[in-house]
Amino acid sequence: MESFALHSLSTTSSPTFFLHHLHHHRSSRPIFRSQFSPLPQNPSSRSIPSLKSSQSFSFPSKVSTFNLFSKPHFPIHANSTPPPSPSSPPKPNILQGAKPIPFAISILIGLIVRFFVPKPVEVTPQAWQLLSIFLSTIAGLVLSPLPVGAWAFLGLTASVVTKTLTFTAAFSAFTNEVIWLIVISFFFARGFVKTGLGDRIATYFVKWMGKSTLGLSYGLTFSEVLIAPAMPSTTARAGGVFLPIIKSLSLSAGSEPNSPSSKRLGAFLIQNQFQSAGNSSALFLTAAAQNLLCVKLAQELGVVISNPWVTWFKAASVPAFVCLLATPLILYTIYPPEIKDTPEAPALAAKKLETMGPVTQNEWVMVATMLLAVSLWIFGETLGIASAVAAMLGLSILLVLGVLDWDDCLNEKSAWDTLAWFAILVGMASQLTNLGIVSWMSDCVANSLRSFSLSWPASLAVLQAAYFFIHYLFASQTGHVGALYSAFLAMHRAAGVPGTLAALALGYNTNLFGAITHYSSGQAAVYYGAGYVDLPDIFKTGFIMAFINAIIWGGVGSIWWKFLGLY
Repeated sequence: MESFALHSLSTTSSPTFFLHHLHHHRSSRPIFRSQFSPLPQNPSSRSIPSLKSSQSFSFPSKVSTFNLFSKPHFPIHANSTPPPSPSSPPKPNILQGAKPIPFAISILIGLIVRFFVPKPVEVTPQAWQLLSIFLSTIAGLVLSPLPVGAWAFLGLTASVVTKTLTFTAAFSAFTNEVIWLIVISFFFARGFVKTGLGDRIATYFVKWMGKSTLGLSYGLTFSEVLIAPAMPSTTARAGGVFLPIIKSLSLSAGSEPNSPSSKRLGAFLIQNQFQSAGNSSALFLTAAAQNLLCVKLAQELGVVISNPWVTWFKAASVPAFVCLLATPLILYTIYPPEIKDTPEAPALAAKKLETMGPVTQNEWVMVATMLLAVSLWIFGETLGIASAVAAMLGLSILLVLGVLDWDDCLNEKSAWDTLAWFAILVGMASQLTNLGIVSWMSDCVANSLRSFSLSWPASLAVLQAAYFFIHYLFASQTGHVGALYSAFLAMHRAAGVPGTLAALALGYNTNLFGAITHYSSGQAAVYYGAGYVDLPDIFKTGFIMAFINAIIWGGVGSIWWKFLGLY
């Protein structure tokens, strides 16, 4: 779910609302033409005033304060690229289908492992052949010769054609309840966006805390924490709720994307929300799809986490909240905005809430449904209700009451894409475990660690660091989990690390490395695509914050986990 940029979410939040309000109050002042266009609106969602391409507005001239009523500053030309000439015929695509070089490299990796790397005596021929197909599939996820779903299907086909797996075994993971829970979470996220509930919550926090840039960043951070447990997609929260609001505030302050003015306000807010998202996703089991997958894979390796929602939250709560409180302040120091005060932001937020009107019936239904779902996720084990069943019940309520319709579900292409490739990866990883590959790999690594006479805490630190930095090769958090989580958990256990501690630490780590690069997660693509932050800043800030998160989670977390009795 968090793997790729948002394909199909439509947003009810128009990033031009604040600009529209600004123009309304400044009709007597000089104006500039703007080509800024809002994000696409879902036709079934609430109508919010938007600014047409000929709408005009102006910006403040000062850079030290946020004052919407200063003299005009400069115009915006966000859509400055001219449309292609209708008279120019499209150039034919000579190389169709798979990208030749990535395709060849991905296939070659599997062939080398299968035919040129000696098979260990402890591993069966079937297991070694499946490992070669799996490694070829993972290489394709990194190199992208085809879209991830298509490439995963090729790997599945290869495993069946070569009779490495039976048809039933190859497709066994398509009935996995955790995978269906992830798919349904996409539909919940669409409900938040379609009803405008997520946008309303975030706008309230802007109203309450937005008088300064630092306060504004905390308001957006806290609103994500509130939304996260009931909107299980960091990518959906980024693209459907927070990016439109950040763009509105930034553009109103004269902070344009892809220009030097981006550092006035937009770059800081983007970086803050991007870096905070990893901790908010790590805080709740249901805040990100990869969390649910981690718990399922841990269970398959014999690490059963009792009452998983509560256990996950308790163990994450202290280090996550410390990081969430520290992140805006740290970024304000190392990546400061040029605008320090935003006195008009609360008034604009209040005006936006007035335009949105009172809470609608669909929003109330969404609130009640998500409270029910979260309650069942927390107490479901006691009541005998599985998490996937709770999600199915919630989705059924939304469909019956008309908050969502079936077309909404059918149009959520990324959900069905996730079902396909996610199930394939999980199925392969599960079969590798059953065939003994994972235990063989973990024993090899554990023996290497023992040769250095490392204690289990030192082994934990080494393995967690390796798991983290390998993500520089991945463009997907969920793909990383499907490829490596089981193997690394087995290595932890073989090195003597307590099972529950190892499973949770890997799960938290999976969220934290989602902000290290512009391709490391779905939300990374969304925020980087806004055009406010350049690549050097992304890599530099990502590395610094990764180091700070490691100190907090490793230091504060270890004390807290000792108190909880996890080791």
